[in-house]
Amino acid sequence: MKNYKYINNWDLVDASAYKIMGAYLFNKNKDKLFEFAHSKYLWKQRIAIVATYYFIKQNKYDTTLEIAKILLNHKHDLIQKAVEWMIREIGNRNLQVETEFLKKYYKYMPKTMLRYAIEKFDSNTRKNYYNKLI
Repeated sequence: MKNYKYINNWDLVDASAYKIMGAYLFNKNKDKLFEFAHSKYLWKQRIAIVATYYFIKQNKYDTTLEIAKILLNHKHDLIQKAVEWMIREIGNRNLQVETEFLKKYYKYMPKTMLRYAIEKFDSNTRKNYYNKLI
């Protein structure tokens, strides 16, 4: 966590955040993740959401969903894509949790985030999300 400033591109974040920070914080206080999520530094924000991939792999979704809410309206596509990736990963393990989250928040998601989050849904369901009919 002290060396985050050397993690300065999406590939480094995606390859390391969940293996290092996520694994380290799994059974510890998660305040540092929320601090990173609220940061103005793009890479800290991406670290915050991607670190939760470790939790998702353990079928623990609450922290991911809370950080996703914080980053929900983020303007940068690198954050939008990271959030949707984690939401989709939750859906790969528990579709009900993903759809409950999407039903509450899809209307507020940037189009990029929504598009990637629902890309594995059938075409009718995707169309209903796009047209805000869910």
